[in-house]
Amino acid sequence: MLFATLIIILVFAPLFFLSGFEGRLLRPLGFTYILSIFASLVVALTITPVLSYYLLPKLKALKQKGDPPVVRILKSSYKPILQKVLKHPRMVLSIAFLLVAISIGLIPILGRSFLPNFNEGTLTLSVNTAPGTSLAESDKIGDMVETILLDQPEVVSTARRTGRAELDEHAQEVTGAEVDVKLQMKNRDKDSFLAELRKQLSLIPGTFIGIGQPISHRIDHLLSGTKSQITVKIFGPDIYKLRSLGNRVKDLMEEIEGVVDLAIEQQHEIPQIQIKFNRLDMARYGLTTHDVAENIEIAFQGKVVSRILEGQRSFEILLRYGEEFRKNLESIKRTIIDTPSGYKIPLQQVADIRYEKGPNFISRENVQRKIVVHCNVAGKDLRSVVNTIESEISSKLDIPSNYYISYGGQFESEERASRTILIVSLISLLTIFVLLAISYQSIKSAILIIINLPLALIGGIVAVFLAGGILSIPSLVGFVTLLGIATRNGIMLISHYNHLIKEENKTLEEAVIQGSLERLIPILMTALTTSLALIPLAARGSAPGNEIQSPMAVVILGGLVTATFLNMIVMPVLFHRYFKKTA
Repeated sequence: MLFATLIIILVFAPLFFLSGFEGRLLRPLGFTYILSIFASLVVALTITPVLSYYLLPKLKALKQKGDPPVVRILKSSYKPILQKVLKHPRMVLSIAFLLVAISIGLIPILGRSFLPNFNEGTLTLSVNTAPGTSLAESDKIGDMVETILLDQPEVVSTARRTGRAELDEHAQEVTGAEVDVKLQMKNRDKDSFLAELRKQLSLIPGTFIGIGQPISHRIDHLLSGTKSQITVKIFGPDIYKLRSLGNRVKDLMEEIEGVVDLAIEQQHEIPQIQIKFNRLDMARYGLTTHDVAENIEIAFQGKVVSRILEGQRSFEILLRYGEEFRKNLESIKRTIIDTPSGYKIPLQQVADIRYEKGPNFISRENVQRKIVVHCNVAGKDLRSVVNTIESEISSKLDIPSNYYISYGGQFESEERASRTILIVSLISLLTIFVLLAISYQSIKSAILIIINLPLALIGGIVAVFLAGGILSIPSLVGFVTLLGIATRNGIMLISHYNHLIKEENKTLEEAVIQGSLERLIPILMTALTTSLALIPLAARGSAPGNEIQSPMAVVILGGLVTATFLNMIVMPVLFHRYFKKTA
């Protein structure tokens, strides 16, 4: 029992090697599972024996000879099947191998995603208008968006924020707004509702509207820096070339099935007043660029120089030029600059001030200029859409030297987590194999238990295929759990076979038949109780808060079916066949 518990703990080792967001999300699950297993071990070794000592002698069922009726029916049905398969090992093993091959063949056609779609019961709409749009105009556009939303029967209420203050943690220009939407789904499913909503919102001119959910939006922003599932970042030295490449990438992505809420960073030419310092003239007056820039900053942006108290309220004293000295180009040219020698000179004597056109903002990452194209995914899995985007861009877009493209979003975390789980799972299986070989003092027994593990994967893969065909990180955690269950079942059977052969002097065939019959009920009861606990999670996959547990439950339920029934057929056949010579 202690040995089996240790193996189950080893099976969950991959969860503790996950990094980033996926690690913070799934590591607590591993801790909880291991603590639960450890607690059950303590109860089994301490409380259960005491309760058995006092309660079991009082049970009338124990005084009756033979098994209960249900157990007799199960054993009488299982025994002839077992005897028959022991006579046809090649056929049984061939069928098992074929089932494993078919299930593995399904893996390439499964979709891939980082997390399943959440059902938060609310939506968050990001509304972005053209740069330079006034607060009043943004407010009108926001009203139009809310009107369209409230016309939908599924929308209960809306709340909107247009712009955010500069000192806000998530400061936002007045050209941007967020609309929170409370939903109550009625006659339409959510996908149909969102498709119709996107169609109506696309009629609002000059806006980009992205549709997400509060938690999902935050996850996307945490992973990629944008509130979208997929981001394509183009890096290079020239902002005009970047804008051209970005628009070509956007055009390519528009044709890809599954891409929704497609947008490019809104970089536009806007009127600007540009101040270009003349370093030679500044040197003549003993000025540095820092000196002049500081003067300009105080004059036009202002500087807090003190505070005053009025009752319980505190007010900042802001020092800057009055409105009449900041309102036009000529006023700016006459801005007074203090020189180190004590003279005061107008700004135009050390700088060239003029109206120009320039980008409304320049986006950078790791000092390099970039432009971002981003989108969400609907109707297809995330990984297939990303693969199509990468293929289209690499084959149809000529990237100049000194420019390059990187991809970001949820799929990066999915790729990293999948790779970590796979590598650490292989290491865990190798460690389990070594422990089994040491425990049984038989490499052959350890090999039989490890060979038996793919039987659990058959049902898990088929369950994923039937439940939507999307393989997510929670699904992989379900497969990790299955490995622990299948290993434990194998240990239960082989340990009992060895006990019957060594301690009770049974022949190989007698040990296999008797051991399988005696372990039938414990294995079935374990599978049944686990299944009953998981059915509510699997059945309510779209319920809010259950989205992560449901894929795990589906995988474990499907795997339990094949791990239990095939284990009771294939393991006896393998043991009987490969220990025949040493029996």
